[in-house]
Amino acid sequence: MEITLLKSKLHQARVTLTELEYEGSCAIDADLLAAAGINEYEQIHIYNLNNGERFTTYAIQAEAGSGVISVNGAAAHKANKGDRVIICCYARLSPHEVAGFKPTLVYLDSANQITRTSNQIPVQAA
Repeated sequence: MEITLLKSKLHQARVTLTELEYEGSCAIDADLLAAAGINEYEQIHIYNLNNGERFTTYAIQAEAGSGVISVNGAAAHKANKGDRVIICCYARLSPHEVAGFKPTLVYLDSANQITRTSNQIPVQAA
């Protein structure tokens, strides 16, 4: 048996560009990919906070330090420049790997600069 867990996320990234005619995927600043531990060509899930769209694509590298989050190809219909999105990756782990596993969580400001990192999400209070 394998269990799928959150591996990493870029929280509240801002879409800087959408390109319908691009070959596809989502271009992400190389520094943000590294901080979150997301590999180029790795499957990502994007959750759009502005319109509720949820879609799957893959990550490609954008220029380091650029702050670029570009939603491309068919996915460009699901996001607009300025939208806030959560970009997640998941990992499949064996049950014995789950106990010590912690995700990499990267929190961003409105310019896609890292404000903090963490490896746990606070308990949600009632």
